[in-house]
Amino acid sequence: MKSILIPFIASLLLIFNMAKAEDDKVVKIRTTAVCEMCKARIERTLGLSKGVKESNLDLKDKVVTVEYNPKKTTAEEIRATIINTGYDADDMLANQKAHDRLPNCCKKTVAPH
Repeated sequence: MKSILIPFIASLLLIFNMAKAEDDKVVKIRTTAVCEMCKARIERTLGLSKGVKESNLDLKDKVVTVEYNPKKTTAEEIRATIINTGYDADDMLANQKAHDRLPNCCKKTVAPH
């Protein structure tokens, strides 16, 4: 009896997790991250955010891909988390105080006029 019950319960859990994952959404947000410290900071901060399942920052194209539960957070709240960490998020500018607290290697450079 146990040999039938355990696979049955495992199958139910697998189906439940798959159905739950289908409700998740993905958003791609352009940032001003420049180095591995930026990547770690953004991914860590997003990882602590309610509703964020996973985040991955590609430093080559400066885009963070975030998988999230839309019942717990929104793309706008995710962008707000990024700007409050000190980085631009799409067309939203970074919170200046947060940006000023970043290490020098993480600050966006201003092009000469």
